[in-house]
Amino acid sequence: MCRLFGLTSAPERTRATFWLLDAPDSLSAQSHRDPDGTGLGHFDPDGTPRIGKAPLAAYADRAFAVQARRTESTTFVAHIRYATTGRLDARNTHPFAQDGRLFAHNGVVEGLDALDARLGPDRSLVDGDTDSERVFALITREIRAHGGDVGAGIAAAVTWIADHLPLYALNFVLATPTDLWALRYPDTHDLYVLRRPAGGHHGDRHLDHSGSDGRMRVHSGDLGAVPSTVVASERMDDNPRWRLLDPGELLHVGPDHAATSHAVLPRPPAHPLTLADLHPDAAAAQKSA
Repeated sequence: MCRLFGLTSAPERTRATFWLLDAPDSLSAQSHRDPDGTGLGHFDPDGTPRIGKAPLAAYADRAFAVQARRTESTTFVAHIRYATTGRLDARNTHPFAQDGRLFAHNGVVEGLDALDARLGPDRSLVDGDTDSERVFALITREIRAHGGDVGAGIAAAVTWIADHLPLYALNFVLATPTDLWALRYPDTHDLYVLRRPAGGHHGDRHLDHSGSDGRMRVHSGDLGAVPSTVVASERMDDNPRWRLLDPGELLHVGPDHAATSHAVLPRPPAHPLTLADLHPDAAAAQKSA
C-alpha cells in the first residue's frame, strides 16, 4: 500500500526531517515495505513548487535523505509508492504538480477511458500513466471551473469519480504554499491527522516522540517552536492524539493553522471495488501494510 504524508507549518518555514527520516515509523522506514518510488514536494519562498522523486525506495535513495534534512518549506507532500498503475519511472512517481499545487494519492481508481473522456483537453495536464495523476487533473479542472476555490473543486471532482468510476480507495493529500487538504474515501485505507500546537500541548516542548515499544526516542527542534499539522497513512509514532479521518471527510488546514472538516462524500461509491476485483499485482499492493 502506498504511503501518504503531508505537513503544514504555514506561514512558518520549517523542515520535515523528523517525520521523513527520524520518527519511529518514518517514511524512510515505511519504504522497506513500499519500494517502487519515493517523492518529496515542497515550495520555494516565492511559492514555486519543487519535487524531488525517483523510482526507488526512500531508504535506498541518498538524494531523498539529503533533501529531507536540508529542505525548508511551509508545506510538504511526500509519498512512497507500491506501484499499481503505470510503469516504474519518475513520471509515475508521486507527488505531482499542477497549477502551482502538489498532490499525492493512495488507492486504485479504474475506468480510466471514461476519466480521460471527462478530462477532454485537460488530459494534457497528465504526463504519466497513473490513475492518480488523472484524478489530480480532474481536481485541477474543477478548481478552475469553480473560480479557484480548491475545496469546491475537490468536492466536485471526487463526487463525479464516486458516482461514475469503479474505485477501491481515493485517499489523497493536496497542498499549496499556504494550505493543506486531505481526503479519506471510503473506509478501505486509513488516513490520520496529528495537530500539534507550538511547544506541544504543554507549551514548552520540542517535537519529542518515542516508538510504541518505548525504546526509540527522537526529537526535533525545527518543529518544536511552531504549530504544525501532519497527515499520514498510519500513525508514525506513539502520540495518542493521532485521529483517524472519517470516510468521506475532507480536512482543510489554512495558513493560520485553523482546521475545518466536512463530509464531501457521505455515501459509499456507486461502483466499489474489492480486492478480488483488482488485477493480482494491484491487489497485492493494496494489501501490503
